[in-house]
Amino acid sequence: MLDVRFIEANPAAVKNDLQKRGDKEKVSWIDELVQKHGEWKALKEKVDTLRHSRNEISQEINQLKKQGKDISSKVKEVKELPGKIAASEEKLHKLQERIDFILQRLPNTLHESVPVGKDETENREVKKWGTIRKPPFELKSHGELLEQAGLADFERSTKISGAGFYFIKGDLVKIEMGLIRFVTDFLVKKGFTLIQPPLMMNRKPYEGVTSLADFENVMYKIKDEKGKESSYLIATSEHPIAAMLMDGTVEEKSLPLKLCGISSCFRREIGSDGVDTRGLFRVHQFTKVEQFVFCKPEDSWKIHEELLKNSEEIMQQLKIPYRVVNICTGDIGTVAAKKYDIEGWFPRQDAYCELVSCSNCTAYQSTALNIRFQDSKGGKEFVHTLNATAVATSRVLAAIAENFQNKDGTITVPEVLVPYVGKKVIGT
Repeated sequence: MLDVRFIEANPAAVKNDLQKRGDKEKVSWIDELVQKHGEWKALKEKVDTLRHSRNEISQEINQLKKQGKDISSKVKEVKELPGKIAASEEKLHKLQERIDFILQRLPNTLHESVPVGKDETENREVKKWGTIRKPPFELKSHGELLEQAGLADFERSTKISGAGFYFIKGDLVKIEMGLIRFVTDFLVKKGFTLIQPPLMMNRKPYEGVTSLADFENVMYKIKDEKGKESSYLIATSEHPIAAMLMDGTVEEKSLPLKLCGISSCFRREIGSDGVDTRGLFRVHQFTKVEQFVFCKPEDSWKIHEELLKNSEEIMQQLKIPYRVVNICTGDIGTVAAKKYDIEGWFPRQDAYCELVSCSNCTAYQSTALNIRFQDSKGGKEFVHTLNATAVATSRVLAAIAENFQNKDGTITVPEVLVPYVGKKVIGT
C-alpha cells in the first residue's frame, strides 16, 4: 500500500507510473483520493473539536452546579453535540471506506529502470548464462521422461486429486530433498536464518501482503463452520514472512534481517499449453525455498541485486542455462517496484521458462502491515521488503529432467546434488 501522504505530495509522479502501467482508470482515482483525504482531515478536525467542546461544556456544567447557577442553556447545548458527532463520524467512515478502497488497489511506484511495455512479450532481457545443450537424439518432455523412468505418476494423481497435482517417487524425491538441502545450506552461508511459516493466513494480514483484488482468484480459501471465508492457504512463504512483523517495530541494528523460508505453496492457477500441460512445471501444490529480507530504505536496491546474484549462483551450480529479464510495466504486478525473472532453458520446449522471481517491494508491504524500524535518534520509518525465489523444486526438477536427460531415458544428476542424492544417474 502506498502512503497517502506520499500520494498527496507526489500526485503527478503517481499518475505517471499508472500511465506507464496502462492503468488509465486508476489515474482518475488520484485526484479523487487527494480530495477525499483533504475532506477526511477537515472532518476529523471538526469531530475532534466537537468532542473537545463536549468535554469542556460538561466541565462547565459541573462547575455551575457547584456554584448553584442555572445550567439549562449549557445542558441544551451539550445534548446537541452527540448527534452532530455521530453524523460527522458516519461521514468520516464513508470517506475512510473510499480512501481505503483506492489505496488497497493502487500499485507500487516504479523504479526508473523498469521498462515500459504492455505485457510479458516486452520484458527486457538483461543477460544470458550457460551453454544450450543440443543432444543427437529426440528429447522427451520432462513429464513423459519421468513417467517412463518410473519417477513420477501424473495419471494416478489426476485421478485422486485432479489436474495440477503429482506423485514423485524414488530417486526423484531424493533429488527434491537434495535441492532443498543444497539451497538452504547455500543461503545459511550467506547469512540467512531458516524459517518454516504457517501454511494458512487470515484475510487481514493477507491484504497487507498483496492485492487480494488481483491475487485472490488464484488462492485456495478455507471456510469456517458458518461458510464464511476465514483463512487462505499460502501461495508462497513470502506472504506469512512479510506479515510476521505486522504492527511491529524493528531495531535498526537488526537490519537487514535475512530469512530463508521453506514451505509448501498452493495456487489454483494452472497453464494450458507447452511445458504446462502435463508434469511439474505449473501445479497447484509445490515446495519452495524463498529469500526474504527486511531492510532500511537506503539498502534495498543493493540487496535486490544481491538476491538476484544468489539465485543466479544457484542456477549456475545446477548448470541450468538461463536468462535474466527485467519485467516491464505491463507485467510487473501490483506489489513490486522492480522485478527480475530468471528463466531456465527447457530444450524440449525450445524456450526459456520462469524459474525465479526477484522483487524489491520497497515500503509497499510494510506500509500496509505497519512495520517500521527505529533509528538511533528515536525516529521511526517503514522498512523495505524484498523477496526472491531460491528454488521452486517442481519447476527445477522439470528443468533438470529436460536438460540432463540421456538417450537411454536416464537422467544425469547435477554434480552439486550428487552428495545429497548418493547417485550420479537416476532412472536406471
